Amino acid sequence: MPAPAMHGEGRNGVPLRTRRILMHAGIFLTLVLAWEIGARAGYLDPLFYPRPTAIVDSFIRIYITQGNIWRHLYVSLGLVFAGFAAGSILGIVLGSLVGFNALARRFVKPYVLVLEATPRIAVAPLLIAALGFGAQSKIAIIMLVCFFAPFINTLAGVVNVNEEKLELFNSLGASKFQILTKLVLPEAVPVIMAGERLALTASLSGVLVAEFIQRDQGIGSLILIYTRNLNMASAFACIFTLTVVGFLIFKGMEMLDRYIAFWNNETGMARVGAARKARWEN
Repeated sequence: MPAPAMHGEGRNGVPLRTRRILMHAGIFLTLVLAWEIGARAGYLDPLFYPRPTAIVDSFIRIYITQGNIWRHLYVSLGLVFAGFAAGSILGIVLGSLVGFNALARRFVKPYVLVLEATPRIAVAPLLIAALGFGAQSKIAIIMLVCFFAPFINTLAGVVNVNEEKLELFNSLGASKFQILTKLVLPEAVPVIMAGERLALTASLSGVLVAEFIQRDQGIGSLILIYTRNLNMASAFACIFTLTVVGFLIFKGMEMLDRYIAFWNNETGMARVGAARKARWEN
């Protein structure tokens, strides 16, 4: 009977992570090859499904030859992070207040749920009418998209705080502000960070909604221009750009989550323990 593989090690001594990466790369290349063959053989309409090689050519053109995507990408990412920051601050602050106060929870939470049920595309024209065309209305739309996940996760984290720890803080005469900052929010950090990951990835959808409506600059407006001119290869290149950006944003938020909520993983605990040990030794 063969001996069980060591942790993290696959067959023939190949690390399990490497085997998984190679497997996914093989699946991806197979799909791309099937797409290319289907498009060249006429099974796929090249107007709607351009060849992968044509998409690669468009990547080279919009990033290197013409370089026209950089300005639009810069504008879109600036709006994404501004709207995400505004929505996160509003969601965390309001979620903390509503979760910490039963009366506020009774009156505010239903309205937030109604707002979340309202389609963003329906509210966007109203925000543009109120704030005008430009960055202000776009940031407001993205903020509206990003607001709910931090709010509901912060609310859940605050409401579900450990009862025994809460009784201990009350018995020690801690103020409400001390309970909120020293117990409730630290306990809710992992849940809040999960909401932040959802909010930041959703902000890409928000910026597309805003740019589809205003059509002045940004990746969304560039996609509209390419599709209107039936340049689908370049439109696909822009869409894949957003896919890569969304993936990098999500992985970046995962790394930030492990850094902030270090007590939830062994690596973080080891890092903080080593840092504290080094301080004591010095």
